[in-house]
Amino acid sequence: MSDPTEPPMPSTPSPLGPGVTDELMSVAAGRIQELEAEAAAMKDKWLRAEAESQNIVRRMKAEVDSTRQYAVQKFARDMVDAAENFSRALASLPQAAAGEPEIVTKFRDGLSASERALLAALERNGVTMEDAAGRPFDPEKHQAMAEAPSPEHPAGTVMQGFTPTWLLHGRLLKPAMVVVSKGAAGQSPPPAPPGGTVDTAA
Repeated sequence: MSDPTEPPMPSTPSPLGPGVTDELMSVAAGRIQELEAEAAAMKDKWLRAEAESQNIVRRMKAEVDSTRQYAVQKFARDMVDAAENFSRALASLPQAAAGEPEIVTKFRDGLSASERALLAALERNGVTMEDAAGRPFDPEKHQAMAEAPSPEHPAGTVMQGFTPTWLLHGRLLKPAMVVVSKGAAGQSPPPAPPGGTVDTAA
């Protein structure tokens, strides 16, 4: 047992000296700060790369969806032409009347049923039509074939549509061929919208 009266042992000084120890601690603290800054920079780069990767995936998905929707545009346009031919064929037939030949009735009914089936198939695949008659002339959707005076239609209004406007998933597929009203005789026509000149030579 040690003698309580024995004086305490003196502390052993650092072999490097107090100045060197402080310098090492300062260097270590600086290195830690550098490593923390590098880690923060790497994290920022990773977050930016992740965001860019997600943006690329979204853009590619949008492009694929757009390609899928509009890749059939040529085929859809051909089918629209066929639908318009059905409509013309029906319009060329005489109105239904009592006592008409049965073959005419059956032909009309068959043609009408075929037209409805084709229009339904087009609609299921994103192709829709709009009747242009009575709408304001829209150069984005209508192709003006002529102008004509009309007291019943305000100037700049489509007074007759030879064909409807066709859309594919909301995007223009084929413009309507229309006649635009000049309004009543002596009425000044409204200013044409951008691109809205009328093809009177057609």
